[in-house]
Amino acid sequence: MSEDDTLNLVLGVGVLVLVLSSLSLRRMSIGLFVRSLLGWAAIIGLIYLAVINRDPIEAALGSVGERLGISGQSVEGDTVRIRQSTDGHFYARVAINGHPVRMLIDSGATITALSVETAERAGIDTAAANFPVLLNTANGTVAARRGVAKTVSIGGQLETRDLSVVVSPNFGDVNVIGMNFLSRLGSWRVEQQTLILEPNRAA
Repeated sequence: MSEDDTLNLVLGVGVLVLVLSSLSLRRMSIGLFVRSLLGWAAIIGLIYLAVINRDPIEAALGSVGERLGISGQSVEGDTVRIRQSTDGHFYARVAINGHPVRMLIDSGATITALSVETAERAGIDTAAANFPVLLNTANGTVAARRGVAKTVSIGGQLETRDLSVVVSPNFGDVNVIGMNFLSRLGSWRVEQQTLILEPNRAA
């Protein structure tokens, strides 16, 4: 969901609350009505802030889960382990130019792909790309713009610089780590439903 869609949703809920509150105005005092209205406004505001800041919140919760040993992603030395999700995929907590985001790791993807929202938050410029590139995806051929992420890191340990990425509104809110990142690692493998990522120690 884009920020515009989120804002429209929150505003819609706010209007609905105002209508319902006005219908019950005759049954309550002005003071109680104002307190009720302020309470709903605070709740709507918190929901809106939670939605637009979902990536940092998710990253923070992931860090807490990691310390408690209940996270799907863990770091052992310079090795990152990611448990398989219930949908059969592997999702990593990634930092792109320092911006935290949850990303699907897909060895079938040639290049790392970002949603428009993620690219904007990470400060990735795609305006310099003269022509869009055409990508073959599971949903058909889509047009995308090229960009470069200055830094991409997983678990704070596996970091690479100047990684090529593609950005397209056709990706929706999906972000994918592709082979152009995985190929820079020392090794990656799956053991007992756990993806194990290790750095290129020689480099």
